[in-house]
Amino acid sequence: MALRRGKPATAGSKQAPRKPVKAAGPSRREKLGQLTTAFGMTRKADAKMLPLVLGAFFVIVAVFVLLGVLLKHPVYLAIIGVMVALVVAAAVFGRRVQRTAFGQVEGQLGAAAAVLSNMRGNWRVTPAVGFTKEQDLLHRVVGRPGIVLVGEGAQNRVRGLIGAEKRALSRVIGETPVYDVVVGDGEGQLALKDLEKHFLRLPRNIKPAQVNALEVRLKALRGNAAMPIPKGPMPTRPPRGR
Repeated sequence: MALRRGKPATAGSKQAPRKPVKAAGPSRREKLGQLTTAFGMTRKADAKMLPLVLGAFFVIVAVFVLLGVLLKHPVYLAIIGVMVALVVAAAVFGRRVQRTAFGQVEGQLGAAAAVLSNMRGNWRVTPAVGFTKEQDLLHRVVGRPGIVLVGEGAQNRVRGLIGAEKRALSRVIGETPVYDVVVGDGEGQLALKDLEKHFLRLPRNIKPAQVNALEVRLKALRGNAAMPIPKGPMPTRPPRGR
């Protein structure tokens, strides 16, 4: 039996475009599991969480129902009230989860690195690019603002780490902007809970392609020692209501 050979593809022949493969995100079951875990952990550590969430929900529903009665549209406004109440309750829940998570890692070695690794956006975090024998740490973050050095520990010792790192970076980064911040509760320091807000307010100085090239150069600068980072969930934004 003769085998039929397919026609060779020519320059003018059209081929079906390949669809980009999308990265598989967490399934609904996984999301539900994460939400249940966060709820259980927060309820144990924060006795006010559940009353505040339920209170926010029912107060908003009651206000909308009352407005509906006064405006003679109780059903319509009650439905809107439930939707608004779900969003607000989710926001309250998210804030309490965030507060509990920060409380659990605050004061631990590597707490800032844990927050940095869970921030929104495309941030390239390298923990512990510098450290002292007193366990002060310096972390490096690469992103659209440029390079951000984040220290945690005693102000005077961390400033020494920042200065040494800036001198090392100056050999390879050119005109890339370098920012620095020290996490802590002292004067001139930034609270751990405000760390993500600080990053989101920084100006966008370089393009995404430059971020990739910069990260490659920094990886070749020197190896980094592995330092402990607090384990467990570190939610930095409230879950979205559905």
